[in-house]
Amino acid sequence: MATHKTRMLIIGSGPAGLSAAIYGARAGMEPIVVQGLQPGGQLTITTDVENYPGFRDVIQGPWLMQEMQAQAEHVGTRMMWDTIAEVQMDGSPFRAIGDGGDVYEGETLVIATGAQAKWLGVEGEQELGGKGVSACATCDGFFYRGKKVVVIGGGNTAVEEALYLTNHSPDVTVIHRRDSFRAEKILQDRLFANEKVSVEWNKAVKRFVGDPASGGLTGVEVVDTITGETSIIPTDGAFVAIGHAPATELFKDKLELDGAGYIVVDAGTPKTAIPGVFACGDVMDHTYRQAVTAAGTGCMAALDAERFLGAQEFIGTY
Repeated sequence: MATHKTRMLIIGSGPAGLSAAIYGARAGMEPIVVQGLQPGGQLTITTDVENYPGFRDVIQGPWLMQEMQAQAEHVGTRMMWDTIAEVQMDGSPFRAIGDGGDVYEGETLVIATGAQAKWLGVEGEQELGGKGVSACATCDGFFYRGKKVVVIGGGNTAVEEALYLTNHSPDVTVIHRRDSFRAEKILQDRLFANEKVSVEWNKAVKRFVGDPASGGLTGVEVVDTITGETSIIPTDGAFVAIGHAPATELFKDKLELDGAGYIVVDAGTPKTAIPGVFACGDVMDHTYRQAVTAAGTGCMAALDAERFLGAQEFIGTY
């Protein structure tokens, strides 16, 4: 067991955490990044990335995160392979305790633990992930131009994803296990008015059909929740849109969380209710959830952390 001290402690190593590290290191804060259970975040399980600025050709998610980490290390970030089991946030220095017993102390704390899409957990979902099955229409919808797609879900996320996909696909089917949506009425009105969209009511997805080794997804097998009959809906792409789960278990009863579990920050900033503690990326953003927006809020968190430390030092001299 050891104690590691830094001016800026970052929990999480996706685009938000590594962007914060790059800015923090360049400001001389010698940040420590504790990588967590999924080093690199969700992009490490994403194949083609076409919407991250700076690359004219499609790039691979894992490669992008390797490059971000290498850049962060190059400018002075210390990467720690550990998973945080407990945080103490009563005041600076903030303390995070790894599951092996190591202690990490930071004069400021940047939370970048992210969020993960909720999945159905049915047959073929994992095998066909990135080969026709996705959880992000904004990320992957472009690859289905002119093709048939389905969206699974009935809340705001599903309706918004379906509407977005009509920019690329002439045939979008929403599959919902009930006979009505939970989405806001204005979103439903827009959906029902769109001629490119149809709805399969009272249908639950039983499995995703296709061959991961060859053509990928070819259809979705559904079961009628009323009659019990099964059928297959042919499709080129399937988007699971049943919500996201932010990784905020560590911070319950320590920071204010909203109704969906996301960390509450001051509007337009990464500042939490605790001075010196900042949240960035998908752990505080349930609206955009993009790599580029996560990176942007990571930058903001580092800049605000630097300003916080500067103000504290100025006060300490008087």
